[in-house]
Amino acid sequence: MTAIGTALRRVALAGFVFLCGLSAMAPSALAESVLPKGKAAYEVIPAPDLSAPEPLYRISPGDAISVSVFQEEDLSVEKVIVDESGMIQLPLIGEVAAQGRSATELSQVIAARLAARYLRDPKVVVGVAERSQQVVAVEGQVNEPGVFPIDRTYTLLSALARAKSPTRVAKLNEVVVFRTVNGHRVGAIFDLRDIRTGKAPDPQIMGGDTVVVGFSAIKGAFRDILTMAPLFNVFTQF
Repeated sequence: MTAIGTALRRVALAGFVFLCGLSAMAPSALAESVLPKGKAAYEVIPAPDLSAPEPLYRISPGDAISVSVFQEEDLSVEKVIVDESGMIQLPLIGEVAAQGRSATELSQVIAARLAARYLRDPKVVVGVAERSQQVVAVEGQVNEPGVFPIDRTYTLLSALARAKSPTRVAKLNEVVVFRTVNGHRVGAIFDLRDIRTGKAPDPQIMGGDTVVVGFSAIKGAFRDILTMAPLFNVFTQF
């Protein structure tokens, strides 16, 4: 081996050792210190309860809502879209908060608003004519990151499958799911290895969630060195 080749080999190996040590000293310390993991993660992002009845559908932005007021055609609306702030506009009573309410709950709110000033004992029926498409964003170390449509049966594994699975340098014990709950952003760290082997439940993914797959510095450094190896012949002729 030439002197240049030997020097390159030493530099590459030194860099690999340095990155390994750096990764070992601070493996995503910020995320691990802030977000729950293990059993605590499932208190924030639970697994689906297959024995529980299907929960009431909660109205979301983009849904198309119908509002029928008995014997009051002028106050009935065949189709109104829930705007990005979760509101709808109705005759007489104006803006009404719809997001997060079931159709029955929204019926009661509208009836109360009408009864307060305009009608005696109004009968209101609200229906969800069209549901908005629910999506999940998958980012980080996956083969095809992006935003994907989902339904209520989706779990973390199925969301990652839509993104063509984690890459070879993904940190499988650091897969983070972020979710907005009651207006607050929450998150939890999951170990994909345990989920795949059945040691841990597969958490349910909901519309609006974001999944972020971590990066392993050790695997990344090793991959980079292997990419350089054919050029510099650093792993031959020791």
